Amino acid sequence: MIKIREAIVVEGRYDKNTLSQIVDAPILETAGFGIMKDKAQLSLLRKVANTRGLIVFTDSDGAGFVIRNFLKGAIPSEQLKHAYIPDIYGKERRKSAPGKEGKLGVEGMTPDVIVDALRKAGATIEGQSEKRTAGNITKQDMMGLGLSGCADSAAKRLALLKKLELPEHMSSNALLQALNLLMDLPALQALVRGENND
Repeated sequence: MIKIREAIVVEGRYDKNTLSQIVDAPILETAGFGIMKDKAQLSLLRKVANTRGLIVFTDSDGAGFVIRNFLKGAIPSEQLKHAYIPDIYGKERRKSAPGKEGKLGVEGMTPDVIVDALRKAGATIEGQSEKRTAGNITKQDMMGLGLSGCADSAAKRLALLKKLELPEHMSSNALLQALNLLMDLPALQALVRGENND
C-alpha cells in the first residue's frame, strides 16, 4: 500500500473500495453526476483541495470526463492533479454487461495500473524523495509537431494517446498537461518522430 499526501476524488463507492485497498489517502466520491447538484460535497472538495491538494481519478469514458471537466471549472487548477486510466475494454466482475462505451472503469483496474496512473499524475508519495521536473512543452510545440492546428492533428493526438496509454477523450489541453508531467520536449519530439516512422 502506498501513502499519498493528496486526497483522491472518484466517481463512486466501487472505485473508492478498489483504491482503498491500494492507496492510503483520503478518498472522496462525486456520486457520479451528483456532484453537480451537491453544493455541500463540492464545498468539501474545494476545502480539501485547498488544504492538501486533490487528485481527480475518474473513469476514461465520456461520463468520467464530464465529471472531471466540471471539477476543473469548480476548483483552482493549482490545487488539482489529474490521474488517467488507459482505455481498456471489458467489464467489471460485479456487472452483467460492459458499460456504455465498453471500457473498464477505475474499479476494474489492476493495482499496478492504478499506482502508475497516480505516479504519472504527480502524486506526492510518502517515502519517495524523487521530485519530477516539470516539462517545458508548450501549445506552440504541439502545433510544431502536428498535434494541433493541422488537418490530421486529431489522428496524431489519438495515436500519441494510445502509445502513452492515456484515454482517447483527453482534450488537447489535458494532453499538454499530462505530457508536461511525463516528459520533456526532446522526449516528446523523439516519440512523435518514432510514430511518424511507423
